[in-house]
Amino acid sequence: MASACPFNRGIARTNQKRELLYPDTPIRLHIESTNVDLGNGVVIPTTTYNGVVPGPTLKMSPTRSSTIEVTNTTSRAELVHWHGLHIPGQVDGAMEEGSPMIQPGQTGTYEFVPGPAGTRWYHTHVMAGKDLNAGGYSGQFGFLDVDDGHFPVSYDREVFLAVHHWNGALCDMGAPVSDQMVCYQHATFNGRLFTAAEPLRVRQGERIRFRFLNASATQNTAISFPGHRFRVIALDGNPVPVQASVEVIRLGVAERVDAIVEMNNPGVWMLGAISDAERHAGLGLSVEYAQRSGPARWIPPVRHDWDYRLFSVSNHADQEEVDEVIPMVISKKFLKKDGMDEWRINSLTYEEAPALKLVKDGRYRFRFFNASREDHPVHLHRHSFEITAISGQPVSGVIKDTVILPLYGSLDVDFRAESPGLSLFHCHQQIHMDYGFMRLISY
Repeated sequence: MASACPFNRGIARTNQKRELLYPDTPIRLHIESTNVDLGNGVVIPTTTYNGVVPGPTLKMSPTRSSTIEVTNTTSRAELVHWHGLHIPGQVDGAMEEGSPMIQPGQTGTYEFVPGPAGTRWYHTHVMAGKDLNAGGYSGQFGFLDVDDGHFPVSYDREVFLAVHHWNGALCDMGAPVSDQMVCYQHATFNGRLFTAAEPLRVRQGERIRFRFLNASATQNTAISFPGHRFRVIALDGNPVPVQASVEVIRLGVAERVDAIVEMNNPGVWMLGAISDAERHAGLGLSVEYAQRSGPARWIPPVRHDWDYRLFSVSNHADQEEVDEVIPMVISKKFLKKDGMDEWRINSLTYEEAPALKLVKDGRYRFRFFNASREDHPVHLHRHSFEITAISGQPVSGVIKDTVILPLYGSLDVDFRAESPGLSLFHCHQQIHMDYGFMRLISY
């Protein structure tokens, strides 16, 4: 599929050390048309922030106002969404909430006090439809680290790793990685294929804080690190009440996981996707201990042990009462709209449904039921929520902004209406959002 805008000359650098930017002066981002080199001769024409994939890692303080000036040098109107922040809708970066589009050749300014602290991220929030070079399919994503200086876990260093899938096409193309509707040719950590990336070099005894992000448009994934375990310390940037160790981390689109890994098994190992197709498409990273060399070793995990309930507390007596339970039944109509599946919430598409009217400071429960055979990473803008039931089983203490609603599964999440204005709720799979899986809330 042809790109919607012309491409600048030159090749974007990837998998490099990116500058940390602080709010003493305005942060400047340029939305650019770029050729991204994934390695091994694979060059992807796409759109980026400042010509790199991921974009610059932005470091902010939750006690100071930040100003970000975004210049759009492409031929398409754009905007930037600040995912996971509790900020006013006018600067949240969703047109549906009132954030203005940045027209081609223009500069837009976002100014806000970021928060809450934790691993957040930023990305485009435009519709893509059938243009699989636009929106979340592009290289427009980057980490946003809101640091209050009080993270409760010690570690020796941190490594930011963003997953992305590339060269998407509707699935009659037969690409190796598929989410049922969109297929992909390539998959990367930080924009580099496994066979082209520099190894992550570590020392025995080192404690590394991995900060994982799934920045793909539609593809959920799961990763493992043979010979090591992940001690999960935060989900979507929010510290968990129970730090559990797992073999497998599952990352829905837009989810983040912070995990500590103790480097206590010398060798050369492959940190990568548990899916053979995704690893072969490039989603892996060689982790090389000091004074060790050779090919990276991959061993499949013994079991897929990822479960949100591992990180929750067992005492549910302290769960707050809610003012209203709002049913959210997810369904679809096959090949309904422009030859694409049309998604509905409570039998209504986004265009058909009025905004949900809530009351400020009320506590609400979304009660999800997924009447489809696809997983959905559902996201609520400008709020965090607590998972309070999974398949009818009460849980508490896990705070997120994006959560996977499994096929034919049920899930309860509670949130407080404390960010007045319009807020968008949607599936973070781009193709589902674009074709009806959205709803506005208002208070």
